[in-house]
Amino acid sequence: MTPAGHGPLAGIRVVDVGTRISAPFCAGLLGELGADVIKVELPGEGDFMRTMGPFAPVEGGPGYSLSWSVEGRGRRGVTCDLRQPEGQDLFKRLMATTDVLCENFRPGTMERWGLGPDDLSDDLVYVRISVFGQSGPYAPRPGLDRLGIAFGGLLHLTGEPDRPPVRPGVTISDYLTGVFAAFAAVSALYGRDAGEGGGEVIDAALYGAVLRVLEWTLAGYDRLGIVRRREGNRLSHSAPLDNYPTADGSFVCIVAGSDANFTRLCGAMERPDLVTEARFATLAERAAHGDEINAIVAAWTSSLTSEEVTARCVAHDVPVGTAYSAADIFADPHMRARDDLVAVDDPVIGAVHQQAPFPRLTRHPTPVPAGAPRLGQHNREVWCELLGLTEAELSGLRERGVV
Repeated sequence: MTPAGHGPLAGIRVVDVGTRISAPFCAGLLGELGADVIKVELPGEGDFMRTMGPFAPVEGGPGYSLSWSVEGRGRRGVTCDLRQPEGQDLFKRLMATTDVLCENFRPGTMERWGLGPDDLSDDLVYVRISVFGQSGPYAPRPGLDRLGIAFGGLLHLTGEPDRPPVRPGVTISDYLTGVFAAFAAVSALYGRDAGEGGGEVIDAALYGAVLRVLEWTLAGYDRLGIVRRREGNRLSHSAPLDNYPTADGSFVCIVAGSDANFTRLCGAMERPDLVTEARFATLAERAAHGDEINAIVAAWTSSLTSEEVTARCVAHDVPVGTAYSAADIFADPHMRARDDLVAVDDPVIGAVHQQAPFPRLTRHPTPVPAGAPRLGQHNREVWCELLGLTEAELSGLRERGVV
């Protein structure tokens, strides 16, 4: 939620009825562009994200989910039981004021509640995120982020060649699908408002987002019969390239496969002789002798701290970067200068530093998002002030467990 009238999506209302990450993240991105986002949660329970750690201590109560603090930010929060007829009727009233709906239930769930695309306005942009999509033989299956990574082909490519596949460090298919879905939602809004035929139903499968970023993997199999495999931190067609150890226990990523970058790296290492050595003279030769040239670079980085390696590479215009931890991110002057971390005023734990909205709009900067709402924090504001319920009606719905 951003200040009224601020951002390119000001005047657009988004309802987030999702759980965990993908659909809520999609809605949150739209909120950071100015949309009014309303989070709808189950009364008494809320989004499962509220139960996911790590937890910040809270005096006189259970710990508070930092996962929720990050992913629940930037929206108003209401409760409504969509399983009850009264809840469904109330939700439909909210939908009459809404431009975009984001959900990630198992396919068919919203239809069973009478809240599918055919039950709502044709002008609505209806974002549907699931593991396997809304159609096809696998559509009814349950699943989470890791299945999207596996089925989409990324898990097979991640890790060392002689070791089992390794999941990426974050729930990447959830986040990536949320980004694709947000892009599609904005495009659908543009088409709708340009008179191109009303709203849209966006079918975004977690595996599909991963599939879309597999580079040449599928074309290589189709035309060359290549089954791409795990290569760890290196590439079979380029060297030197790796995450190299340093004397202070860090790792630095150096990318010097091209002839120009290799020449610069040799200058940084004070090894100009390597440039003219036959086995390293071309990219193809360096790739063929990848273990040898990578070992030479590793021996050099291991004799220096990460800061010293970085300084020498930067001085010679070599692409280099340390594998940053959270502590490194907080301490980095570049990120501090660009305000990549912002203090979000969480209603439960107060100010907490989080990732800033991204990407940045330089002419109309995005303000710091509001903190993640307490469960049902905006019930009166939305159900009464927006939809016109009386206090007595709201009280009755609360007593019957509808809100």
